[in-house]
Amino acid sequence: MAVKFGVHCYVLVDRWCDAQLHVLETARELGLEAFEIAVGDDVRFTPSATRELAQSLGLALTISPGGLWPLDCDLSSDDPVERARGLAWHKRQVDVAAELGAVAYTGALYGHPGTVKRRMPPSGELGWTAEGLHELAAYGASRGVKIVLEPMSRFRTHLVNTPWQLVRLLELVDHDNLSGLLDTYHLITEVRDYGAGIRAVGARLWGLHACENDRGVPGGGLVPWAEIFAALQDIHFDGYVYLETYNSSVGDPPGSFARSRGIFQDLCPDGAAFVRQGLAFLRTGLAGGKG
Repeated sequence: MAVKFGVHCYVLVDRWCDAQLHVLETARELGLEAFEIAVGDDVRFTPSATRELAQSLGLALTISPGGLWPLDCDLSSDDPVERARGLAWHKRQVDVAAELGAVAYTGALYGHPGTVKRRMPPSGELGWTAEGLHELAAYGASRGVKIVLEPMSRFRTHLVNTPWQLVRLLELVDHDNLSGLLDTYHLITEVRDYGAGIRAVGARLWGLHACENDRGVPGGGLVPWAEIFAALQDIHFDGYVYLETYNSSVGDPPGSFARSRGIFQDLCPDGAAFVRQGLAFLRTGLAGGKG
């Protein structure tokens, strides 16, 4: 399997900006091949500077929402005006990805994470969401950016919580420029058989976010890594595996960033150490070792 290992920027910093460009060099020195940047209306940087350094280092870039994302920009909203705003907002992020030379725009793009509607869904909800995603996938294709959808737990969204719901939505959208990403943290609440979930997504699995059930470094928790490694081998996975958590030593004051994201334990006091330990564990497991 030609897996490409990467890291989400939040393992190392609390916000991407030009002053953090040196972090790309750190990622490469740690043996990584990819880097995920969280974008949003409050995240400002010079895309060309990030692109040029990443290319010189041989790092593939991806982006995902993580900064300010207005609540009224939602492809799944009951309100067609808000759906239109959501499509326009996501297209702007695709434009950022294109400027960066990023290979993909990923996340729970079908809705708005943190918006959980505790009700029976309207009959048209998935249909109109799929329509917006189809247009977004087509726009991404025109800019050379893959659109990748990530299921999240019931505490973040009501729309797509499991791999099987992801597959259903991918089939409804029906566009070649759309794939899926699974997150080992989010699945712990929703899935009893990780292997079956991975195999269900199969060739449509573009990537994996890897961390423990507490968002700590992979290994030693509740996530069934042996099942994950076996399933990834079965589907001949050759996509991206990103280490992901929130650094618990950064922010103003130090440590405030993780708390602002709902992490109240000191799970990642040293981002580089998190990467080294997690990367060693994942490489061993994917190579057929114990993991």
